[in-house]
This record gives sequence, structure tokens and C-alpha cells, in this order.
Amino acid sequence: MLREKTIREAKRGDEKAFQDLIQIEKNKLYRLAYVYVKNEDDALDIVQDAIYKAFLSIKKLKEPQYFSTWLSRILIHSALDYLKKHRRVVPIEDMGEFFKIENLQLEDKLDLGGAIDRLDPLYKTAIILRYYKDLPIKEIAELLECQEGTVKTRIHRAINQLKSDLERGEYDERFIQQGKEGNRSDSHS
Repeated sequence: MLREKTIREAKRGDEKAFQDLIQIEKNKLYRLAYVYVKNEDDALDIVQDAIYKAFLSIKKLKEPQYFSTWLSRILIHSALDYLKKHRRVVPIEDMGEFFKIENLQLEDKLDLGGAIDRLDPLYKTAIILRYYKDLPIKEIAELLECQEGTVKTRIHRAINQLKSDLERGEYDERFIQQGKEGNRSDSHS
């Protein structure tokens, strides 16, 4: 109840209410942005951009109970826009939290990271939301503004692509080279 009241106040232009809502959401936003760019500064830029866009359009929020979903959708779009503009390769050591999978060998983690990064952005988003953020299909569909069947198809296709890449032993040499050279980022097309 209190949260919905705060959201209604933010929709009426109360900046303090909006700041309070962002304080609640900021860590979740940062973690989600970081999964996309694997770089602290870039993730913070994406979060800032998403918060700015949300502030400008808060009055358009129709259902206060979906504030968190609405804000996450804005962040996902900001992250995808950022990736399109910057098209960077991320060093594998910056994959951090995503690869804290205990039963995988280092080589498997490298391969998985490269394979995920090579996925089509729509497939990558579905995989991140489903397996990293552990969101249910229904919520992913709401976030991405598509049908649940579309989300299932994207996840299925992404998994098949990942399996195919990993079975063939495909990996991206740039990840290995960057790991050896340090934390610099290269551009690719």
C-alpha cells in the first residue's frame, strides 16, 4: 500500500517520491545493466539513462503495481540501445557474477560466456532474464511486451544455439586474447 501511494505521488510529479522508489530499485537495476555490459561504469551509465527516461515518462505508467516491471523494461531497452551504439567485446574476466557456476571448468565458463555474448540480443535478453534473473516466463513476456509463446521460442532457440556452439567447441578468440592482454575493450562490427 505504501509503495503504491509513493508511486502515485511520483506520477503526480513528486520528485522525492520518485527518488525513494529509485532507492528501492537501484541495486536490481545495476545488476541487470551489468549483465549486459559487464563493466561497472557502463552499467552505471545505463542505469542513469534508464532512471532519466523513467523520470520523464512516470506519468505514463498505467498500473502502479507494475512499477518495477515497467522500470526494468526501460532499463533493458537502454541496455540494448547502449550495446547497439558501442558494440564492444567484453573481457571474460569481467563476466563476474554470471559465471559463479561451481561445477563448470574455466574453459566451459569461457565458452559459455562467449556463446551467450554472440546470441541475438532478443535471445540474449530472454536467457538473461530467465536464467540469471530467474524470472518466470509470464513476467519476461510483460517486460519484453510480447507473448509468452514468443519468450519460450526465444529461450528454446537460444538454448539450441548455445548447445550447438558449445558442442562444436566454438569460442570467440577475442575473449581469450583480451584475457591475456588485460582489461581493455576492443570494438567489433
